[in-house]
Amino acid sequence: MHPAQPQPVVRIENGPDYRENYANSVQLRMSLWDFLLTFGLMRQTGPETVMIQNFQGIYLSPQQAKALMNVLMTNIQQYEAAFGEIRLEPQTGAGPVQ
Repeated sequence: MHPAQPQPVVRIENGPDYRENYANSVQLRMSLWDFLLTFGLMRQTGPETVMIQNFQGIYLSPQQAKALMNVLMTNIQQYEAAFGEIRLEPQTGAGPVQ
């Protein structure tokens, strides 16, 4: 039996290009090698027109995409337990949910 290896200390540091943005649109493409999440802002520009302006694309390995899915599911379950179910239907006057 191997002795337990100490866990490394994880330090999180924001790099010089770090930015925070708001996105109400996320598109997903995938290939054998990676997943591409494209974040954008969606707004209705007319009665039948919705404009999506993308501002950031992030590539993830399949393993990191699955880890993100697990973290999101855990946090969504905790959020809903505290604040109630998140509903995906658009509210009156809102644009489509994507």
